[in-house]
Amino acid sequence: MERPLIFVTNDDGITSPGLRAAVEAVLPLGDVLVVAPADQQTSMGRSMPQTDGTLHPFDFTVHDRPIPAYALNGSPAMAVVVGVLALCQERRPALTVSGINYGENLGNGVTISGTVGAAFQAASMGIPGLAVSLETDHDFHYHHGDVDWSTAVHFTRYFAQRMLSRPLPFDVDVIKVDVPRDATPETPWRVTRQSRHSYYRAFFLEPAPNGLPGGRVGYEVAARPEDVEPDSDIYAFMVDRVVSVTPLSLDCTSRVDFAALEGVLR
Repeated sequence: MERPLIFVTNDDGITSPGLRAAVEAVLPLGDVLVVAPADQQTSMGRSMPQTDGTLHPFDFTVHDRPIPAYALNGSPAMAVVVGVLALCQERRPALTVSGINYGENLGNGVTISGTVGAAFQAASMGIPGLAVSLETDHDFHYHHGDVDWSTAVHFTRYFAQRMLSRPLPFDVDVIKVDVPRDATPETPWRVTRQSRHSYYRAFFLEPAPNGLPGGRVGYEVAARPEDVEPDSDIYAFMVDRVVSVTPLSLDCTSRVDFAALEGVLR
């Protein structure tokens, strides 16, 4: 029986230790192909910037095993598009794994996440997406630091294996997994909904030069447990410190009664 092809990407760039951890997680499960941004692409969402679409071979070895890998000067979503179009025409990936990301992706900010954006792009091309993020110090979100990936590797492997073994239910296109920093392989996991609340708050780090309006923006965790839904990803992650597993859909249609909305609009 042919081993499945697993497409691995991220938004932290091809040199990220988190990407290497993701490959380590899925290497026992199938044949691995890595296509990732050449540099840091955090918070790029599912953006499609202009790129020449060139895939540059990259020396990528895990446990002394060479892995076919390519870097693209573009966004995570573009890495998926170009990688699949150029390298996967004769053999389609059975799964795309995006991550393991430096920093959790929770609440209504998931559309900002390049990690989630890459998984959504894969799903739009008919490939189930698994987006995995690990809570880290905020300083590591853009500048990679020393992190223990072992627990995130465990959960990446577990959910990848489950997704390879059976199809997801209808309307589940991406599985988003967020691992607390203090989790262990024995930490429970919980299926959650995406919170409607913001997990991060934006603020000005410094004003714009020359007295002009605006400034350089930073982000800090500002969600309050008492404000968020008890069944949400934020609550599970912040309050109960369990691994949050959130099913996401490509269908962004509001869950409104269409007749009621039509009545408002008319």
